[in-house]
Amino acid sequence: METDLLLLVLGGVAAGAFGSLLGLGGGILIVPLLTIAFQVPLAAAVGTSLVSIVATSAGAAALNVRARRADVRLGIALAPGTVVGAAAAGAIAGILPEYLLTGAFAALLVYVGVVLLRSAARSAGASDGATPVDPSAPDGPDAPGYRAHRLPLALGGSLGVGMMSSLLGVGGGIVQVPLMRLVMGAPMAVAAATSNYLLGITAAAGAYAYLLRGDVDPAVAGPMVLGVTIGAVSGARAAPHVKAGWLTVLFVVVIGWIALQMALRALDLAT
Repeated sequence: METDLLLLVLGGVAAGAFGSLLGLGGGILIVPLLTIAFQVPLAAAVGTSLVSIVATSAGAAALNVRARRADVRLGIALAPGTVVGAAAAGAIAGILPEYLLTGAFAALLVYVGVVLLRSAARSAGASDGATPVDPSAPDGPDAPGYRAHRLPLALGGSLGVGMMSSLLGVGGGIVQVPLMRLVMGAPMAVAAATSNYLLGITAAAGAYAYLLRGDVDPAVAGPMVLGVTIGAVSGARAAPHVKAGWLTVLFVVVIGWIALQMALRALDLAT
């Protein structure tokens, strides 16, 4: 039992650090870890993942905001879409076929990865390095241009982000980061930091439904949340030392791996 608790904490540390560094929330590691290594039912793994994502955001968001890496105003503008989507999806979780959701999500991730690679190849990181921006700047003449760029479209996309996060428990950052990066034109580092700020709000809205249904086991969630919180703070501290170009490449690799795993899972569920 003590070994399992230690492994849960260590797994949470790895997931929290990784999720904080990329703005993903860590759910992409938590759900597979719980279902495969610890044989936790999928619904319980998703619920635990959402609770842990709240801890990831709480651990990293304060550091990112204090260091002026997260765009709080942008996060507040996008929050209504993610909250509504997460709450609605949490209420209907289990009604839609799982193979349909995972297959559609895998296809979306492939598309996002391809577009991100093309964008990185065209810009060669120019948007993140040539013209520094201040994400903490107030609204007005000095506000970053991306903050209002295609905002209605990004808000609509955030609705889908919230739904995906709540249904799959993988963290809305998987889509939220490229949404801010590609649709609004935010620098990759700002998108990742702002995503961490949004994750807690989104996950909390979805986790509420899972908690009401009793899909969260405190004996599993407790040590996982502890590890995720430690990892999230460590990842947030390391983020400034990681180059934006490498961050983009790492993000593409991660979502590519997730897309493959989800595609395989969808095929298995459909047969």
